[in-house]
Amino acid sequence: MQVKGQSSAADKMEVSQAKQEHLLALKVMRLTKPTLFTNMPVTCEDRDLPGDLFVRLMKDDPSTVKGAETLILGEMLTLPQNFGNIFLGETFSSYISVHNDSNQVVRDILVKADLQTSSQRLNLSASNSAVSELKPECCIDDVIHHEVKEIGTHILVCAVSYTTQTGEKLYFRKFFKFQVLKPLDVKTKFYNAETDEVFLEAQLQNITTSPMFMEKVSLEPSMMYNVTELNNVSAGIDSESTFGRMSYLQPLDTRQYLYCLKPKPEFAEKAGVIKGVTVIGKLDIVWKTNLGERGRLQTSQLQRMAPGYGDVRLSLEMIPDTVSLEEPFDITCKITNCSERTMDLELEMCNTRSVHWCGVSGRQLGKLSPSASLSIPLTLLSSVQGLQSISGLRLTDSFLKRTYEYDDIAQVCVVCPYTSPES
Repeated sequence: MQVKGQSSAADKMEVSQAKQEHLLALKVMRLTKPTLFTNMPVTCEDRDLPGDLFVRLMKDDPSTVKGAETLILGEMLTLPQNFGNIFLGETFSSYISVHNDSNQVVRDILVKADLQTSSQRLNLSASNSAVSELKPECCIDDVIHHEVKEIGTHILVCAVSYTTQTGEKLYFRKFFKFQVLKPLDVKTKFYNAETDEVFLEAQLQNITTSPMFMEKVSLEPSMMYNVTELNNVSAGIDSESTFGRMSYLQPLDTRQYLYCLKPKPEFAEKAGVIKGVTVIGKLDIVWKTNLGERGRLQTSQLQRMAPGYGDVRLSLEMIPDTVSLEEPFDITCKITNCSERTMDLELEMCNTRSVHWCGVSGRQLGKLSPSASLSIPLTLLSSVQGLQSISGLRLTDSFLKRTYEYDDIAQVCVVCPYTSPES
């Protein structure tokens, strides 16, 4: 249900108007939904001087809820008493009425409504054709709608032109200025995994004065990625949001959403050599406020700077989480040529204090063309318990006699299989 809320909002918004006395009157009112009526319950104990007077008054008050008279919210609705706030992503609706206040019949009435923003001027009129005539005490009504997509100052320009009985053509305009505010503060952070996955953290803060029901917060990925939302907890077949069933965001509250992006198969092979700025996608946010008023925001394309891997990138395709003390375990390394030239690589494995490599060090890996990758299985063991870092890999390009060192590649938890729990 929509109701008209005018009060003195039109007078406050008006910037200028024609000085000439016209036969037609223009009224512009914003259309908003009503609000729940609130009252301030006053109670006392039975032994106090008023006795049950306050209780009887609240029961007789038509605005209170029967059987729950002490609740602040009532059963009635109230019309807005002022223009209110307009937020980015909401739909601005306005009622425009042109009334013939004279005793003459006017002809060729044309009503035009434009919305002027800082960057463009939009025509919001439902019809651009003129009305042939308007008799005394009759009116022309129109309702305009516009999804607000810019913040800052907006000016609604309403223009009326008509012809009098004497054939004189008259014209006047009225200007209504209002501010569009930002409802949400959106911040994003990118985290690059050792694999080609990219994690996006979106931080949303409600900077309005009323709670929001977050209907949808999703990420629309670019053509290079597939996205997985990490904002649900699986419970058997069903999954539940990490924020609970009622996803409300109170004023000034902040919430984090997490997404995992993986390159599509056709781009996965080139993911290791992506350089510069890449487009990730854009966030699509839908919310509802009091009495179901909907708002929607879409961010611009989110971009991130691809991490620099140098000429050669070394990543891990497979590694166990936990290994046994002094027992060999296998890992799989992936070597990618990120340069624009062919390399002839040699692999050297250097032992550390806690990690020892098994196999032949200094073996030739052969030539690796630009953007090509090579997977190598390796075996090692740890002689120290605890969380150990895998280090000591060296790659040498025999063409340029250049050596690339790789330390702290990953970490594994080393446990002793012979230790029994204490009784």
